Amino acid sequence: MKKTFPLVQPDRPVERQLDAIKHELRKYLKRERRKPLPEGVDFWDFDCQVGKGDSAPEPKHSGDLEKAIEEAAKEGALSVFVAIQSKPGKRTKKEKEA
Repeated sequence: MKKTFPLVQPDRPVERQLDAIKHELRKYLKRERRKPLPEGVDFWDFDCQVGKGDSAPEPKHSGDLEKAIEEAAKEGALSVFVAIQSKPGKRTKKEKEA
């Protein structure tokens, strides 16, 4: 998913626009997680990027997407660019400390 979301719309308050953006992102992530996993894969992982307005997108964790969008709105950006790419993930065991 690569999409530019407008943060300011004439017929909708900014708070409602933020809610609509967050809803669409959650819906996309949920849909991607429902896809069947390839053999030998434990979960779906995501490479996410967020850019404020026309600035270059910065890598973010999927859990930090909503915070990054809220920060862009607080800074007065007119739009926000979001790129999400799913990839297979493999869990690794943590080493026990002696």
